[in-house]
Amino acid sequence: MPAGRYAPSPTGTLHLGNLRTAIVAWLAARASGRDFWLRIEDLDRVRSGAEAEQLTDLRAVGLEWDAAPVRQSERSALYEGAVAALRAAHGPDAVYECFCSRKDIAQAGSAPQAGDATDDDAPPAPLRPPGFYPGTCRGLTEAERAERRRERPAALRIDAARVAGLPEGSVPEASARDLLHGEVTGLVDDLVLRRNDGAWAYNLAVVVDDAAQGVDQVVRGDDLLDSAPRQRWLAARIAQAQGRPDAAVEHLHVPLVLNAQGRRLAKRDGAVTLADLAAEDPAWTLEAVRDRLLASLGLPASPLADAVAAFDPAALPREPWVFPGRL
Repeated sequence: MPAGRYAPSPTGTLHLGNLRTAIVAWLAARASGRDFWLRIEDLDRVRSGAEAEQLTDLRAVGLEWDAAPVRQSERSALYEGAVAALRAAHGPDAVYECFCSRKDIAQAGSAPQAGDATDDDAPPAPLRPPGFYPGTCRGLTEAERAERRRERPAALRIDAARVAGLPEGSVPEASARDLLHGEVTGLVDDLVLRRNDGAWAYNLAVVVDDAAQGVDQVVRGDDLLDSAPRQRWLAARIAQAQGRPDAAVEHLHVPLVLNAQGRRLAKRDGAVTLADLAAEDPAWTLEAVRDRLLASLGLPASPLADAVAAFDPAALPREPWVFPGRL
């Protein structure tokens, strides 16, 4: 059955921006007749006790989910299978070792690129985002790889051009459709599939998990909008390599919650979690927080189940919400 999901990382207590996005994800799933899953994205730093706190806060604002939460830390076999399928379908070098640091990539990105347009009449070169990988380790010989292994552990990257069936050095382009932003297009570099510390990379894990769970509705903050085309591209390539259809995915990237200075809301802004708000002012009851979040979305104050009928993705605000810090 089609499903939506919310996928927090248990690195700390959820703040109002996290809870607001979770509410939108839940409403979008329920309004479209989808199941709703909760996935714990715990491949990175994890704070002890954070998962339990997050589940408690999500239930407190009215969310429930249709199956027990799954944890990415328990799904390594799925990620290994995706990498193995890519290599089986496109050759062993379709996924290659990379020894570059972030500093190496940043320095390479600041240098002039071959093929950059210099003629005023020539079409501009495609804009490559910060951190775009230039392919430094793609053509290393086995001897060169062995030498670098002695200096630094390797990450794994996908050879995007090879897997896309394009000439060597080409840069694939991909698109994703978003209910608020329309079609979003971007370039696809050689994405990291496994980091050099051995952890599976977010871009791989999220698309493998979504496919495995039948998730075809992705709701998250619009700070992740630019990653949608690359993830859709990777999802399609893995599906092809595994011999299964790639399900169409409906995206909904919602504006963030900002502080009074116009910066992304964070725990450092003070009372922005359920516990901190209640401690600062007893008037911040769970119902008051829920209703304030619903109002920020243009929805009436009510239990979440009653807000489903009024939910319309097309009517969601297009601008960030600045949290006023008071009732």
